[in-house]
Amino acid sequence: MKPKAVCLLSGGLDSATCLYAASHEGYDVRALSIRYGQRHEREIECARAIAGGLGIAHEIVTISLPWKGSALLDPAIEIPSGREASQMASDIPVTYVPARNSIFLAVAASWAETEGASAIFIGANALDYSGYPDCRPGFLQAFERMLEAGTRAGVEGRPLRICAPLLSLSKKEIILLASSLGVPFEKTWSCYRGGRVPCGTCDSCLLRIKGFREAGIEDPWTADASSCHS
Repeated sequence: MKPKAVCLLSGGLDSATCLYAASHEGYDVRALSIRYGQRHEREIECARAIAGGLGIAHEIVTISLPWKGSALLDPAIEIPSGREASQMASDIPVTYVPARNSIFLAVAASWAETEGASAIFIGANALDYSGYPDCRPGFLQAFERMLEAGTRAGVEGRPLRICAPLLSLSKKEIILLASSLGVPFEKTWSCYRGGRVPCGTCDSCLLRIKGFREAGIEDPWTADASSCHS
């Protein structure tokens, strides 16, 4: 019998690659997407398409963060444009959502423990997003220890593992891995702004463009910007 896992799936490139990696590693995977008041639904639509393509269980949980505190939640905060990679890594950006991964991992842990899963997969990346404190190895290790101490599975000797297979990969390496796993790039969405086509100027778009260029692979969104299916 395959071990079970819950994978956080935003609908973005990294989380889709993480999902495919978990499946490739032999896990019976469930996908979890969280609607938390983000500016657009495009990622959720893509998450549905990605999970549907794999024919796996997919839960979408809706939560509210009415205090906002991030450019991804508050239209009054401008999303940065045209930044160099060195600028992105120099500080915690306004696109950081306070404690987001703590919340997401806690929700994933609840489902994982209920299902008897042994692992939670998250597409966190410390190399391209080093400005986000909840995408760093120390945070993930600490959260894993917290789950061991604060869940029934943990105290009974069946602790949940947090797996972050993309943690130390560059965007180029993530794209090459995704290509080898057969990730449907056309179903992934990276742009912070949503809309019909990617803006091409936000941090997430720029990192994606750079990664595809360095990997020598054409991004379907460059070739056909209408190919994300819900």
